[in-house]
Amino acid sequence: MNVQVTWQGKRRFEAQGASGHKVVIDAKPEVGGEDAGPRPMELLLMGLGGCTGIDITIILEKMRYTIENFAVEIQGERADQDPKRFTKIQMHYRLDGKDIPPEKVKRAIQLSAEKYCSAASSLNAAFVHTFELNGVHYEIES
Repeated sequence: MNVQVTWQGKRRFEAQGASGHKVVIDAKPEVGGEDAGPRPMELLLMGLGGCTGIDITIILEKMRYTIENFAVEIQGERADQDPKRFTKIQMHYRLDGKDIPPEKVKRAIQLSAEKYCSAASSLNAAFVHTFELNGVHYEIES
């Protein structure tokens, strides 16, 4: 199962699952969202992408970096037997922005994964994180 979550500005994201359905994910106005506003397992991955995306945009903005484009590609592998939970989740971040050091993107992803993203913390799955910054691929060691 695959979903893609694409940043639309501020804290708003548009997610699309393998089924072709789209959903808008946004944050509360208190953190810069606009309160705009689901297959259950797709929505779970979409929610995960929105959660980490919101974290990363906030973190990089606080570091005073400007993001020009941002998307998260998420692939979830599921168990063969019921309840067919996610066993492995691969998250690949694609960012474009002038003068953003890769170490800062890596740090923002790690902070989201380890501290801030409640959706990720709620899932019992192995996570793999990679990212591309301005077209250059980077691995994040677990």
